Amino acid sequence: MTAPDTRARGGRLPRTERRAQLLAAAQEVFVSRGYHAAAMDDIADRAGVSKPVVYQHFPGKMDLYLAILDQHTAELLDDVRQVLEGTTDNKARVRGTINAYFEFVDRDDAPFRLVFESDLTNTGAVRERVESVERIIAHAIADVIAEDAGLHRAQAELLGAALTGMAQVTARSWLQSGRTIEREAAVELIAQLSWRGIRAFPKTDGSKGQSPLGQGSKEQGGVRHGSPTTT
Repeated sequence: MTAPDTRARGGRLPRTERRAQLLAAAQEVFVSRGYHAAAMDDIADRAGVSKPVVYQHFPGKMDLYLAILDQHTAELLDDVRQVLEGTTDNKARVRGTINAYFEFVDRDDAPFRLVFESDLTNTGAVRERVESVERIIAHAIADVIAEDAGLHRAQAELLGAALTGMAQVTARSWLQSGRTIEREAAVELIAQLSWRGIRAFPKTDGSKGQSPLGQGSKEQGGVRHGSPTTT
């Protein structure tokens, strides 16, 4: 994804376009300098507007940061939800979730640095937003695990948190290592590890109770990974 041009385009902009321009400019400044070193003057210069224009849209620097954070955490959440709701193939769900995180950290505009590597992690409003999106994603995954594997909710939520944690940490590690592995190959590697662990849990069969995941089809080592009742 190519970062938008945040320089002045001349003339007046509709309020929504100006707001988007300011957010993009602020994101570039925050990513390159960090929150504490960034100044509203820097953001105004990057957007090609006067500082009063910035204040017309955002009361302060923290309001800008939180708006950016809300935007990108919502995008990540939407990407994961589309994966989970777009198929009943649980192997594809696992891979898609991991891929969503790798795509997120690999974006040119680097929003992950403001979400997962922020210098404001001890600030309540920032911490709450980051923890909230991680919790919502983990719970969405837990919904699938609880339904398909028949695990207690607490167990399913722990597994959901494990998968999201693995996806986030490995994606960032891959980027920090200099992308020494092609992204698709890295996603596939982590997806295989995750799937081999998750598919070991029993699936729920409404008529027969629980049975090990391996006692179904001969496909994928006895797992019909395209079935809605596999995990």
